Amino acid sequence: MRFLRQSLTGLFLLSVTLGLLIWAGSLVRDAVQERMAREDRPRPARERVFAVNVVRAEPTEVTPLLSAFGEVESRRTLEIRAATPGQIVEIAEGFEDGADVVEGALLMRIDPSAAEEALARAEVDVQDAEAELRDAEAAIVLANDELAAAEEQSELRQRAFARQVDLSDRGVGTAAAVETAEIAASSARQAVLTRRQALAQANARMEQARTRRVRGQISLSEAERKLGDTEIRARFSGKLSDVTAIAGGLVTTNERLAQLVDPNALEVAVRVPTEAFARLLDENGALRPAPVRIVLDVLGVDMVSEGVLVRDSAAVAEGQTGRLVFARLHSPRGLKPGDFVSVEIEEPKLNWVIVLPAMAINAANEVLVVGEEDRLEAVSVNPLRRQGNDVLVRSRGLAGREVVAERSPLLGAGIKVRPLRPTGEGEVALEEPEMVQLDPERRAKLLAFVEANGRIPAEAKARILSQLQRDEVPVRMVNRIEGRMGG
Repeated sequence: MRFLRQSLTGLFLLSVTLGLLIWAGSLVRDAVQERMAREDRPRPARERVFAVNVVRAEPTEVTPLLSAFGEVESRRTLEIRAATPGQIVEIAEGFEDGADVVEGALLMRIDPSAAEEALARAEVDVQDAEAELRDAEAAIVLANDELAAAEEQSELRQRAFARQVDLSDRGVGTAAAVETAEIAASSARQAVLTRRQALAQANARMEQARTRRVRGQISLSEAERKLGDTEIRARFSGKLSDVTAIAGGLVTTNERLAQLVDPNALEVAVRVPTEAFARLLDENGALRPAPVRIVLDVLGVDMVSEGVLVRDSAAVAEGQTGRLVFARLHSPRGLKPGDFVSVEIEEPKLNWVIVLPAMAINAANEVLVVGEEDRLEAVSVNPLRRQGNDVLVRSRGLAGREVVAERSPLLGAGIKVRPLRPTGEGEVALEEPEMVQLDPERRAKLLAFVEANGRIPAEAKARILSQLQRDEVPVRMVNRIEGRMGG
């Protein structure tokens, strides 16, 4: 009896287990069939719409900026060198690197003893030459007086000779008297020649004295210059650099002692490409005085100065390309010779150009514009300049149209897009979604489908149900739900 009862209990449990397994298999089969039937349901094909940022192409007048790098140089630099050898006996206080000096200030003095002695000798030589010149002038005066006396004596002798000849012709005088008078006249003429020769010698002596005085004055000027060379003074106001002179040191001729730099006379040497240099020329082929902006970046703090182009290099250096232009700084602010700076040069203004983002243009110089029904069209442009992240272009028919600001491989001609237009504050304005009013039957059908869909997260389902219960519902949401429903 006991065995029979246990056998019946086991048979009952086995029957219940088999029934549960069959019921579970039926549930799994129904779920799989429902899922397969749902996946096989045809879905309507929908066109994909891309959201793109657009900018309006507005022709305007633009002044392009040529960006380059340059080096600051000094237009006024003087090397302080020793003009005469000797020992430095005096040096100015503060004669060191970076010191400010004013024009005419005494920087140092070299031992002037030898120069002073040479100057004294030159002064004595000049005095001797002037004394000799005075003696020569006095000798000329005496020689002129003696010549005048000799000429007067010669005239008297000549008249006496003429009188004796006259007497002899009348038979009163003798031949001996005539001969004596003739000899006397000849001697007087000889005396005149002697006095003339003495006058010529006196004139020659005076010329020699004058030459000696001039030579002495030259020696005196040279001695004074050498004495002045023992004092080294500042030719202009500026700052000292590379100072090597020390008090008591011995220097040789032309030895470099320091360098004087004018900090207010600076310029920037800039090397620009040849095609960019051509744009800086005027109609006569001369370099335009274009405004220049010089920026020195010091740990994020910009030191800015203004300038103007003044000249370009006469030749291209070996191994270099482009052109070297020079810009004069108006008021250098914190710049020093040797600084490496960035330079912005204003090019001639361009009319009727459009400024577009650089990412809006592809390698074929084409941009995408929004056409009818918000579909993209490809338009060719002519790039003129690149300004940072922007490009200056010209194109017929582009004015006033909306251009895609950022191209991507997914975009092309004919693709439908949703334009995102910037507002006046620079923000992108999102387009308002298109709304539609639902009839009660259609609304109930949509609500039933959403509530029955177990794959939608709870938060998203609540949001969708809330929007479906409003008077107006976004068209995109309705189309998406009906696409899932299969009509």
